[in-house]
Amino acid sequence: MKKRITTKSLLVSLVLSVLTFAPATATAATQIVCKSTTAKARAPMKTTPPQTAAKRLPKQLILRTNCGTIEIALDPNAPFTVTQISALARAGYYNKTLCHREAISGFYMLQCGDPTAIGSGGPGFSYGDENLPIGKELTYPAGTVAMANSGANTNGSQFFLVFGDSPALGPSYSIWGKITKGLDVLKFIASKGVDNPSGIGKPKIKVAIESAIVR
Repeated sequence: MKKRITTKSLLVSLVLSVLTFAPATATAATQIVCKSTTAKARAPMKTTPPQTAAKRLPKQLILRTNCGTIEIALDPNAPFTVTQISALARAGYYNKTLCHREAISGFYMLQCGDPTAIGSGGPGFSYGDENLPIGKELTYPAGTVAMANSGANTNGSQFFLVFGDSPALGPSYSIWGKITKGLDVLKFIASKGVDNPSGIGKPKIKVAIESAIVR
């Protein structure tokens, strides 16, 4: 089953007019260039997942993409998720992988972490939810990094990067980080559009994680 970020009704996007996404400004856009990449769809790497949360959690994940660097402060309120994501990154799981899905209407995110680039790939294991934004009026503000899933407690390797406030999303996705640098990169990618008139589809430009570094 494909791991998707969903809403109960796409009609939500029609009434949330205040959330209309403004693409990156012309000044910012001129500073961002998406370079050619050799990344392509492939079978997921086999790894051995940690069985417990790390006693000392890393602080940062850096995604070096062909469009620019995205820096993520890792959230200690999601220790097991941070441990799993960090282990995958250290193993090289995310290197040379494509970001396969983007939403630019109603909610605003770029989805990555599936080496197959079709939305159904994963590391061959799953784990439970944590740090869900239950009870929060704004569930996924701009800068949030959270897990994609295909239902409760089905987390694997796929995640999404939120570049615009997205309260239309229900509190069903584990939050494990906050973007501290690179929102301009994500907005630039979004300004190029997606391949589906619904506003949810494959990015029109090729977006790849060239490397993922844990610190």
